[in-house]
Amino acid sequence: MEPHVHVPTAPGASFHLPPKLEGLRRIAYNLWWSWHPRARILFSRIDAGAWARYRNPIPVLSGPVAWSQLLENPAFMAEYESILREFDRYMANGADHWFAREHSKQLTGPIAYFCAEYGFHESLGIYSGGLGVLAGDHMKTASDMALPLVGVGLLYRKGYFRQTIDADGHQEHAYPDYDPAQLPILRVLDHLGEPLNVVIQLPGRELHVGVWVAQVGRVPVLLLDTDTPDNDDSDRPITHILYVRGREMRLHQELVLGVGGVRALRELGYAPAVWHLNEGHSAFLLAERAREFVASGLALEDAWREVSRNSVFTIHTPVSAGNERFDVELVRRVAGSILEGDGRPGTGGVPLSAVLELGLGTERDDSQFDMTAFSLRLTKGANAVSQLHGHTANATWQGVAPHEILGLTNGVHTPTWLGQPIRDALERYTHADLDAMDDARPADRFWERVAQIPDEELWEAHQRQKLELSIFARGRLRSQFARHGEAPATLEELEEVLEPGVLTIGFARRFATYKRASLLFSDLDRMARILWDQDRPVQVIFAGKAHPADRPGQGVIQDIFSRSRSPKLRGRVFIMEDYDIRIARFLVQGVDVWLNNPRRPLEASGTSGMKAAANGVLNVSVLDGWWDEGWTGDNGWAIGGRETNPDDGAQDWADAQDLYRILEQELVPAYYERNEAGVPGRFVQLMRNSIASTIWRFSTTRMLHEYVERLYLPAAGADVVGAAGRQS
Repeated sequence: MEPHVHVPTAPGASFHLPPKLEGLRRIAYNLWWSWHPRARILFSRIDAGAWARYRNPIPVLSGPVAWSQLLENPAFMAEYESILREFDRYMANGADHWFAREHSKQLTGPIAYFCAEYGFHESLGIYSGGLGVLAGDHMKTASDMALPLVGVGLLYRKGYFRQTIDADGHQEHAYPDYDPAQLPILRVLDHLGEPLNVVIQLPGRELHVGVWVAQVGRVPVLLLDTDTPDNDDSDRPITHILYVRGREMRLHQELVLGVGGVRALRELGYAPAVWHLNEGHSAFLLAERAREFVASGLALEDAWREVSRNSVFTIHTPVSAGNERFDVELVRRVAGSILEGDGRPGTGGVPLSAVLELGLGTERDDSQFDMTAFSLRLTKGANAVSQLHGHTANATWQGVAPHEILGLTNGVHTPTWLGQPIRDALERYTHADLDAMDDARPADRFWERVAQIPDEELWEAHQRQKLELSIFARGRLRSQFARHGEAPATLEELEEVLEPGVLTIGFARRFATYKRASLLFSDLDRMARILWDQDRPVQVIFAGKAHPADRPGQGVIQDIFSRSRSPKLRGRVFIMEDYDIRIARFLVQGVDVWLNNPRRPLEASGTSGMKAAANGVLNVSVLDGWWDEGWTGDNGWAIGGRETNPDDGAQDWADAQDLYRILEQELVPAYYERNEAGVPGRFVQLMRNSIASTIWRFSTTRMLHEYVERLYLPAAGADVVGAAGRQS
């Protein structure tokens, strides 16, 4: 089938462009620019101030611009035309890509991918963390591979919270108001050319759901929005806040995602060949599809079989809180009128009792509806997100899942996360084409040529990225401490911190307690000696958020902040607030070491370490999630082993001691041992090994090869002859 899924849209913001620059509109409304640095630089040249403030081309093009000066600037016009040609070449139909060559005739319709959050770029705040960033990378890679796919999510008008940390270390929450007219999204139109709305029957009223689209290269992602004038004021906020705390509001959101998503696809005339549920938040799409089959005259059991036949499911966490559950009485009260039909002929109806039976969890607690259990029972295939997580998930869901849960390890979209200096070195010495990685597997294993990058050039590229991190972090910290009322002298001191010559450790992720962010401080005196060694100093940067309802996680943030301001650690330990995609890019590209020390086996996968590794940053991690299979012995360090102590305190202490040993005896010496050119040869060799062993194996390109051949095509009823992952 054709790789493009076309969505009709309204024109967007009414900014004026000179005719010779009209192509900027097409680029601005396609998130292709978010992973193509030249396009972002072009927008910053139009208005550097507006770009620095918004990091979004729509406000840049909407503001006052000196177009005549740009039209008379030959360098700008030449770059614009070059980027426009590159964009147009990219957006061609993609028939030369791997999927189109190998499998395009095996799909009769697109893949419909449902997820509660998407992390494409910091300017579109509809993500919270790892799940959303993975979904965003999945969409970008599907676009790069010309895979026929359409995403479905929610348009959060207030997004996820913006984090500030006060002078006492308390996390504070603020929710911005996003104006869709100023976002790189467009309103979807129906077959009559009017704004598309779908209707969901709620108890005593109708809910109208508007549909927007974020175009991600070749892939459209539909974003559902209840903040429309047709709705009651009490219903308009349903899609305002990502991961809202109230359980009833959350249930409404997930009904909109699952039921509204199916109805939006139907209104647009799509008949997906495969339905992919990324986590259980969208599980109600399975019930809605069953309702459709019943309305067409199918018996209920046959309807369930038809739903299962071409549905697949990805489970992302072994942590209980990460698997969505709702009180049965709440589901009965809110969802009954949707699932059982509204009484009109031809609307169908699925008995709520049958839905609730399929949603019984592993404990068989009939007071709870388990979205993960419901999804597992009604999908043809399911996967966990690492090999270790696959073992954990199969043990956890034994007796619920009617099939094996495959271990398909996550990956990252390499062009998004690779720093430009490292990318330049790879392209120069290995001839890597990172925009066409889907063709790298059979033809050109560029990662095997990383050894051809000279030590001095690899080190210099890393040092440039580290300098960029230092400059960025100093500015963020200065703003943070100025808000706390720190003295000018203290703010001036920040110009000297985070020196690029000092070994720098990064730790950035959600501050859940099982991730043990404070493990470094188990022996405070020993850690202080490591940090303040006169000849071989070390510094640490933390970043991350805790959910507004996660009080223990917020306590971890307060503890780290307090320690960072203590006499023993001040000047060597820092915590940056408001962790987002932009901060993540600087960190994974610029630190020397990426630290991750969860309690095994509670980390399903983790992807931040993959992003760091592709940049030559060395992982120091517990053998959990992806690192359990990613560690080769010569591309970073493993904390502890694969055996776990049931005594958490004893395990924490043992892991801390091993972490200190690695720092003191292996990592710090390797970093500070320099040759006559000032290059740490042993450390650089580890960096090279890190890139070579991860840049393909833990990419979303490799991941999607496996999804296609092990999940999507079997669900579409295709005979698969492939070798997904064999060249890893």
